Amino acid sequence: MKKKYPHNSDIMKAIIEVLSKEILIKPSEFYDKVKENLENKDFNTSLLNEKRLWRVYEYMVYKGMIYDVLFVIKK
Repeated sequence: MKKKYPHNSDIMKAIIEVLSKEILIKPSEFYDKVKENLENKDFNTSLLNEKRLWRVYEYMVYKGMIYDVLFVIKK
């Protein structure tokens, strides 16, 4: 069976799950953890790159959905 591609909403859910489970995660490990979370939910992550992940993360911070707990957004 063909796996589905993650939409931005799926990536947002994965980001929230990873940040809630991994309290002291490093930004360098963040992409791999989110990708692993999505793969565990049977998503095809071949089109998910780091730039897209960080764009979604930045969007969530600016919209107030999450705090910048990784301290990667410049003000």
